[in-house]
Amino acid sequence: MPEIQRRKTPTVRIGQVRVGWEVPVVVQSMTNTDTADVAATIEQVAALALAGSEIVRVTVNNEEAAAAVPHIVDGLARRGITVPIVGDFHYNGHVLLKKYPATARALAKYRINPGNVSVGRKNDDNFRTMVECAVENQKPVRIGVNWGSLDQALLTRMMDENNRKADPLPARDVMMEAMVVSALDSAKAAEHYGLRADQIILSAKVSGVRDLIDVYTNLAGRCSYALHLGLTEAGMGAKGLIASTAGLAPLLLAGIGDTIRVSLTPKPGGDRTEEVQAAQQILQSLSIRSFMPQVTSCPGCGRTTSTYFQELAEQIQSYLRASMPEWRKQYPGVEELKLAVMGCVVNGPGESKHANLGISLPGTFEDPVAPVYVDGKLHTTLRGDSIVAEFKDILDKYVESHYGRKSAELVGA
Repeated sequence: MPEIQRRKTPTVRIGQVRVGWEVPVVVQSMTNTDTADVAATIEQVAALALAGSEIVRVTVNNEEAAAAVPHIVDGLARRGITVPIVGDFHYNGHVLLKKYPATARALAKYRINPGNVSVGRKNDDNFRTMVECAVENQKPVRIGVNWGSLDQALLTRMMDENNRKADPLPARDVMMEAMVVSALDSAKAAEHYGLRADQIILSAKVSGVRDLIDVYTNLAGRCSYALHLGLTEAGMGAKGLIASTAGLAPLLLAGIGDTIRVSLTPKPGGDRTEEVQAAQQILQSLSIRSFMPQVTSCPGCGRTTSTYFQELAEQIQSYLRASMPEWRKQYPGVEELKLAVMGCVVNGPGESKHANLGISLPGTFEDPVAPVYVDGKLHTTLRGDSIVAEFKDILDKYVESHYGRKSAELVGA
């Protein structure tokens, strides 16, 4: 498979995590707890980190939240969790960072939205104060433009200039250009106030897929800063997943993007870690990174009216996800494992042979008799009501024999 040529960017250090073209694309997420609730925020950050989020952002919107940040970072450290915590600031970040220096030190990165600070105006004290705090504490900054909070003074000026042209551009094009200009001007100002290029990450978030592709393609062509990708307000369920994938995939395949987030709206009381799993799956589906074993399973048809293969596929998928936190420690490389859970004899044996480990169920109106293939060869045939348990046992033994440390040492020898 051809290697993706990523655009060259400086490597930005965010705590113990590096972001930039020399390292794999990084997955990040954001909490939705009240940051002032230390215990709840620690729990959610821990869950996100366990799911594989390599950076976690928290809202720092008031004094209570700012005061809580050092306690959150300390509480996570006591659990052995060192995931970098990013502070998301809007409107009053310049006040909070100065009033709570322990928070300024505890955070691994600051996120500044130029649309709601004073950058670019006659008096840009607020933006400058935040940047100077970052310089003082040697923290990187993400300058995050969002079309829902775009600098209105900049947009108005650019719209007026466009209207005076003999052949004005569509308003949508002017807005996209205003986002790029806001990001680049803010980055230039940040460097003027002391930040280095390898301490700056840019983002330009929109909620439309074509808009996302256009604005990031434009931004990537006009700077060498590291870029954070994401479709803002992506939505719920299938809509959010599909829209995020449709927007991120073309950019990632074009080598654009150093860190990503999938901004899903969870169901009430839903699992926040779904956005981490979605981001990982996008990267893994594009063969950019591997995070966990992949299961190929057929959609079912008139030959598979039995739900047995669906139940097996679901159980195996859940078993893999539950096993990975421990497997990741014990079995290096296990995330590359490929499994197939197929429903009938048409494509089942062939798909199973292509996988490291595959099972082909018989379809409809037949006794549960399922051949299992290991590395392309028929290994055994399972029968009866214990197929799931026996297949899991075969899976466990395969993982131990192929990815265990002793196995790896033998291969190395």
